Amino acid sequence: MDELLVYAIIPASAARIYKDWLSSDGHTNMTGGEAEISSDSTARFTAWDGYISGQNLQLEENKRIFQSWRTVEFPEDAEHSKLEVIFEEIDPNSTKVTITQSNIPEGDGKKYEDGWKAHYFEPMTEYYSQN
Repeated sequence: MDELLVYAIIPASAARIYKDWLSSDGHTNMTGGEAEISSDSTARFTAWDGYISGQNLQLEENKRIFQSWRTVEFPEDAEHSKLEVIFEEIDPNSTKVTITQSNIPEGDGKKYEDGWKAHYFEPMTEYYSQN
């Protein structure tokens, strides 16, 4: 199984990013892909027009999101990967967002690392810079 760690500095407060990550409208707006997600501690979710699915496992408001996570490209018999998103506020308008993902199907780590950058960090940076 593969693992990855990727981070970016996002131009928004930790509270705003956390709230948007766990809101269908917020998640959709910050990434550009349709999402159905909530801040319920055990809620199931989908993101990126159904490409991603999973379940909230542990939530620490404005600090940490821990989820089970998979895409439609995971082999059918593959377990969900584990996704941890950490929010470290640098100042009121700047947050380091760190993503650690484990239990990724063998050989796919680089693909998902690139995906986090292209489909999350880049659109999030653009969205929060303008809003």
